[in-house]
Amino acid sequence: MKALAAGLGLIAYIGCSSLLVYYHPQSVLAFLLFEASLLLIYYAALPQKAKLFLSSLVLIFLMPVLGVSNGYYLEVAIQVGIYVALALGLNIVVGLAGLLNLGFVAFFAIGAYLWAIFGSPQANQFIAGNFFPLSPWWFFVFLVLSIFAGAFTGALLGLPVLRLRGDYLAIVTLGFGEVIRSLVNNLDKPINLTNGPRGINPIEKPPLFFQPVLHFFGFESAAASLYPLYFYFLVLFLVVVIILVTRRLNDSSIGRAWKAIREDEIAAAAMGVPVVRMKLLAFAVGASFAAAVGVLFAAKQVYINPESFTFMESIGVLAMGILGGMGSIPGAILGASVVTIVNLQLLKGLSLWLNSLRQSGIVLSLPLLGSFDLSQIPAQFEPAKYERMVFGLILILMMIFRPQGILPPRQNSERSNGAA
Repeated sequence: MKALAAGLGLIAYIGCSSLLVYYHPQSVLAFLLFEASLLLIYYAALPQKAKLFLSSLVLIFLMPVLGVSNGYYLEVAIQVGIYVALALGLNIVVGLAGLLNLGFVAFFAIGAYLWAIFGSPQANQFIAGNFFPLSPWWFFVFLVLSIFAGAFTGALLGLPVLRLRGDYLAIVTLGFGEVIRSLVNNLDKPINLTNGPRGINPIEKPPLFFQPVLHFFGFESAAASLYPLYFYFLVLFLVVVIILVTRRLNDSSIGRAWKAIREDEIAAAAMGVPVVRMKLLAFAVGASFAAAVGVLFAAKQVYINPESFTFMESIGVLAMGILGGMGSIPGAILGASVVTIVNLQLLKGLSLWLNSLRQSGIVLSLPLLGSFDLSQIPAQFEPAKYERMVFGLILILMMIFRPQGILPPRQNSERSNGAA
């Protein structure tokens, strides 16, 4: 009976929040209420199949419908999906294996540049024959290749740092991230591989499977408007695959070995855990996720440059994992969603509201302070300019008040409850 009441309440909430977004497409609050439905579904006392049905209803049906009514919402959903995939990849390395990696964005860059170079005319700069860009169908081949490229570079990074822990490991991985960024920034001479700081443009998008059907019925012009939806479902598919792989690894002997290394490496080695192999595997798996997302990111953006892969991007992904809960799959998803929405919607929405006040010309009469012209509000007060400060506050507050994250792994939460 409780499950039925919870299910009906959730359906009512999802319906009301969807209508709010549909009839108030410019409201940030309405969209946040709609997105909160996924968190309510996770916490609801419902059978697993009911949760899966309601989540599919929100993600597969309602989100695309609302995205068509307002393309900005679909853009936010795509960005959330990209960062969720990155947070899940970092969750393997940091959350499960306990290996602090501050250069994770380097693998993201490797995947992005792999497709950008060969999916654009850039490869003609160093390969004779004018064969590039490759056909859009090669996107899926490079998506698979990026997994192997990411795994190889992840294992390559792991080899020299196997004996390092803590601060030393963090410094080495940070250096690796900066080395990759410097390489892509300077490999425009003597051979122009990456076009340096100018970036690469245009990058081919993946093909629409149903484009021949659109061409046959004379709706080929509709392909451009359908691409955001297409990318949304591609990102959603990639995230679902990463979640399934992560869950299988988490519940396997590999996941148990990673957790043992995280808790006590010496004890794990004494119990027969192959520490070297497991560490390399953690680096390889996390890097392969990031590289695959990088290919999708490059195809979506059509243009990339080294500034898309700075150290602060790694810190941002790390903040997502810490906020949600390191080692927790739902935590990584929640952390990535919250940080991305705060950055893309809340801060920018507040900045737009502040700009509208500045341009309104309203003069306020304040007691004791006299009149104040809102057009005199300094541009430095715009919340969107304080994105990095928000990341820092998230890290500080979470470390002080809830170091295990909002949705910690079940073992940790059960352990803390037992200790209490």
